[in-house]
Amino acid sequence: MTMGSNVSLSALSEHVGSAIVSLGWSSPTGEGDADVSVLLLDGTGKVRSDADFYFYNNPVAADGSVQLLGKEPAGDGSEDRISFDLTAVPAEVERIVVAASRYEGARFGELHDVRVTLADAVGENLLRFVIEDPGQVSAIIFGELYRRGEEWKFRAVGQGYESGLAGLATDFGVDIEDDEAESATPAAPEEPAAVPAPGAPPRTTLEAVPAPRPPADEEAAPRKRTARPRTAKQKVTPPRAPVKSLAENDSWRQARLFPVSTLKSDRDREMRATSVLLSVMAQVPRFGRRITAPFGAPSGRMETFTEVSLPHGDTPRRPDGVIRVERAGKLWTALVETKTNGNALKSDQVQAYMDIAARRGYEAVITLSNDVALEGSPLVDVKIDRRRKHQVALWHLSWAEVAHQAQMLIRHEGVGNAARTWLLQDLLHYLQHDNSGCHGFQNMGAAWVPVRNGIGDETLCVGDPRALEVVESWERLIRQVCLRLGGELGQKVLPAQRTRRGTDPGARRARLADRLCEEGRLQAELRVEGAPGLLGVTADLRTAKLRTSVEIPAPDQGYPLTWAKRLIRRLADAPADLHVETLVEGGTGGPRGTLERLRPEPADLLPKDGTTRITGFRLSLFKGMGSGRGSAESGFIRSVDDAVHRFYTSVVVHLDAPATGRATAKERATV
Repeated sequence: MTMGSNVSLSALSEHVGSAIVSLGWSSPTGEGDADVSVLLLDGTGKVRSDADFYFYNNPVAADGSVQLLGKEPAGDGSEDRISFDLTAVPAEVERIVVAASRYEGARFGELHDVRVTLADAVGENLLRFVIEDPGQVSAIIFGELYRRGEEWKFRAVGQGYESGLAGLATDFGVDIEDDEAESATPAAPEEPAAVPAPGAPPRTTLEAVPAPRPPADEEAAPRKRTARPRTAKQKVTPPRAPVKSLAENDSWRQARLFPVSTLKSDRDREMRATSVLLSVMAQVPRFGRRITAPFGAPSGRMETFTEVSLPHGDTPRRPDGVIRVERAGKLWTALVETKTNGNALKSDQVQAYMDIAARRGYEAVITLSNDVALEGSPLVDVKIDRRRKHQVALWHLSWAEVAHQAQMLIRHEGVGNAARTWLLQDLLHYLQHDNSGCHGFQNMGAAWVPVRNGIGDETLCVGDPRALEVVESWERLIRQVCLRLGGELGQKVLPAQRTRRGTDPGARRARLADRLCEEGRLQAELRVEGAPGLLGVTADLRTAKLRTSVEIPAPDQGYPLTWAKRLIRRLADAPADLHVETLVEGGTGGPRGTLERLRPEPADLLPKDGTTRITGFRLSLFKGMGSGRGSAESGFIRSVDDAVHRFYTSVVVHLDAPATGRATAKERATV
């Protein structure tokens, strides 16, 4: 599409009752990002109330018409997805504006491939609009959905705002809380917070502020208070310290709703894991919605079933589970096929469920296993006959992603009440138990040992297909590491790919496999929200060493000695064996040393000639690499996970913005 053009959705697909709108972008540095927002407008072109403004502090509509699904990695950037149930949009809403905004002074002109795509209920892409030159604006209206009679249409807009999210929302009638004005006004007396009813949807973060002072003759009347949405992101409240146990000693174990000690076989694990997950999804609506929304499910009453028998030729089939969601008298249904303990999905089994779902009018088949899907591949090692014209979506979910979503809700977002929190905690305990079989990606594959040995004795040749298998396993591992770290931090953690836009994922992996054969190294970069740079991970199979690192750009102002002193001071609690390297213009190696040696002499980080320009600093930690292909204590997977966690928690957390930007007034006074 081009700017200003429009198209009827019903002319593109017959499945437009629900739609997924994806806003995407990429960054040359791998660090740029933005947040999406949605506004529902009536015939006047304004919101009916502030509740029609959906953004990171208010991601879900109570009627299920709008659901902000969050970000997913896409090439060297990310895509932020929004689910719309157009049949649930109130009749008085005539337009739906889809926008995105940047923060902390960033501009869309710094991003590449700024785009919006729209897919129908079965996942078929219907349209794409690329904003060629976003300009120096901090907010953009990408497009809008609007009614024309009984049908919905989409218009490509591409209009920019210099005033950011607050300015955009204000133009459409949203009353935004001004943080600066609030800080200058005496705080009003606190009132008891309203307690949401059980099952109530998440609501916009509201700030109570005094209304304008009434005239003198109304002074005796009670003062009113108005509620306004705040565009400042919610601060995450750290979990409270655990309550002291009443057990006599540490050998006692708490009673669990979902016990794992009785599991003896893979079949037992599959049945128990499916039942545990589906029951919690039904009883914790926000968690169930978080799992099913990416698959196009509406927001509504959810019921889940296990071990359902469905006719299929001469032999009935028994999928592991069924999900049914009812909204406004309509059903969304999906079959669930589960594998645990590293067991692989079977293509013939999944194909049979696709056939059954098509015949019975089901919307989706969801596969769930320890494996992680690769970019550009909806399923892992499952081949489906695409010649059969199924109107059934096929999706894959990893147990690691299920645990990630539970962790995000428990630690950082909340689910509404203590009982639901307890259910989620018991689910997470079950998934993380050694006997559950739900541990996520845990095997580098049969090619791992031969490739590692071939690199060690220099017998691995370029083009060996086993190298490609290892590269694919490495990508799955990195995606899982991102999920685990993001769940602990409550922040977005995504793999970063330094490749050209539109590069075929298969061709990219083939090049990485050739590089593995030549150099003997696996490399990846992680983009962590709030970190000063990309977090690099390198596994050197020749030396059996893991390197985790981050590069910090040099400040725009100040003196190199000041930079070095400030950096060393920030790293006061970092490990003594941290390697610090000065990056200089031209790419030649600069001064370097361990933190232990540099602490008394930060000046050793400066080039001796005094004229070479410093471009930044690289911080690195090294540790031994696990040799086994699994996730045991001595395995490669565990060693990578531990290395990333240690580097972030012991090094990166100390590198806040003042450490890499301008010095504060206090720092200038003390340097």
